Amino acid sequence: MLSGWRDVTARRPWRISAKLLIISSVVTVIGFSAICVNIMLDMRRGEEALARQTLENLATSIDADISRNIEIYDLSLKAVASNMLLPEINTVSRTIRQLILFDHATTARHFGAIQVFDAEGRLTIDASSLDPLPENRGDEDYFRVHRDNPGAGLFISRPMLFRGAYSIVLSRRISDTDGGFLGVVAGSIRFSYFHELFERLSLDPEDTITVLKRDRTIMMRRPFDLDIIGKNLNDRQAWKADNLRVGASYSGQGPVDPTPRLYARSGDSGPLFVVAGKPLSVVFELWRKEAIRIGAVVLLLALFLLGSAIGLAREISRRAEAESKLEEMATTDALTGLKNRRKFDHVIDSEWRRAIRQKTPVALLMIDADHFKAYNDTFGHQAGDQVLVGIAICISDSVSRAGDCAARYGGEEFAVLLPNTSATDAFKVAEAIRGKVQGWSDDQTTSTVSCGIASLVPAIGMDWSILVAAADKALYAAKAGGRNQSVVASLPKLSLVA
Repeated sequence: MLSGWRDVTARRPWRISAKLLIISSVVTVIGFSAICVNIMLDMRRGEEALARQTLENLATSIDADISRNIEIYDLSLKAVASNMLLPEINTVSRTIRQLILFDHATTARHFGAIQVFDAEGRLTIDASSLDPLPENRGDEDYFRVHRDNPGAGLFISRPMLFRGAYSIVLSRRISDTDGGFLGVVAGSIRFSYFHELFERLSLDPEDTITVLKRDRTIMMRRPFDLDIIGKNLNDRQAWKADNLRVGASYSGQGPVDPTPRLYARSGDSGPLFVVAGKPLSVVFELWRKEAIRIGAVVLLLALFLLGSAIGLAREISRRAEAESKLEEMATTDALTGLKNRRKFDHVIDSEWRRAIRQKTPVALLMIDADHFKAYNDTFGHQAGDQVLVGIAICISDSVSRAGDCAARYGGEEFAVLLPNTSATDAFKVAEAIRGKVQGWSDDQTTSTVSCGIASLVPAIGMDWSILVAAADKALYAAKAGGRNQSVVASLPKLSLVA
């Protein structure tokens, strides 16, 4: 047991070093991986922020273009509504009336001709013809809104088929000086305007541009789909309006299709607003490639580092085991398995200094095989060696504490160092050893031992040789007293007590 404890003690520094090497390698890998993950997350946030800024700029620029054209067209509607109140408007010829009403009206290939409807919804004036065909728009939403709501201002209708083309209708109320309803002036912006606007942009195939009214009605969308145009997002239960507030962005599945996208919304300055979307797979495509590359490099480095650490730890363990065996060979008696004289001197020196510091007793047993020379001459060296091995086993069985040291002191003499042990306790150990030796030997080869015991509390300036000399004298006294007995040395006078 003592030998095993010494083995553990000898190997422990190396084992700790191997464990620390592996632990430090693992911690290094984890720390380095955490740094790389943090860097990659920062890169991801940077890619998202850049894409969000790009989408916000795109939505804002589209919104500005649409708002500007609506504002220009609205000025024409206001001018017509104002000119309709001129007294002479009904007295001049149709040609002059057209010039008065539509001289400053905005014309463009995507803008429909402005029309004037009376209070019953009948078409009375058309900017594109002096003799318009009969037409009644009294049932249209834009007509009823202005008829029922004097303060409606500019009204933008849902997308609809207007005069042979899909358009959005812009209209204003015509009121007399008393606020009475005289009719509606209306015009249209064809879908071709939006198609041409979107085509001028550099967009990916999966990018989306959605133009909506304030009430979240989809006015136009790229990619174009008539089944979606005119739908109101408030009717979709899975979509919350708070997901995309004014000037904000949203990441995830949108209200129209299941593709996860990053959406950005323009401001809320005009009658319409724009939402630009880009698939998340496209937003993070470059980041994903870079993350895979960095992750692969980090993984290879981590595997290399861990593999190197494990290999080095195994090499350290093998070296520790080899050094432990070398130390065991250098400090162990080959015959008995106990510590040799060299190791004993080292241990007693260390324990002596510790006892001085802690002011605790140190006990020493000197044990000698009785009549060993005669036994050796009678039965031979091999039989004598067996006796020494048997005595060593009895000593090892009786010395159980981790700090005790049992050694072959020389020839047939053994020494047992018992730190922090009084003379009384040391005597009990000696008697236990003597009894085991006597009980172990058979009748034909009866073997006994004599024990000398010494115990003292060392003081500064004392040398441990005093303790050895005292135990040795006690051993001689035991032999002189008839052998097969234990004698305790009385210190400091070294008087002998049997």
